[in-house]
Amino acid sequence: MKAITAQEVEQLVKKQEQIHILDVREVEEVKTGKILDALNIPLPLLEFRMHELDKAKNYIVVCRSGGRSGMAARVLEQQGYSVTNMTGGMMDWKGETV
Repeated sequence: MKAITAQEVEQLVKKQEQIHILDVREVEEVKTGKILDALNIPLPLLEFRMHELDKAKNYIVVCRSGGRSGMAARVLEQQGYSVTNMTGGMMDWKGETV
């Protein structure tokens, strides 16, 4: 599984790179702040909503600490999606949130 740090993702966001962020935290967690333009699909709903994702895109998967996003990344990889896990999750995120 590919991995990227929160600091590396923050640099991509600052450079306004075309990135696709998938936040697998619960709705209540996301209310405390999320990365701009991140798509929220809570991990328990992922298998039912993965059809909303585009297999042609690479997704950076985010959660609170990196554990759930790692699980989500494995599931998505098995289904043919291109994903990268953001290690450390939102606990390591120092960038802007919305």
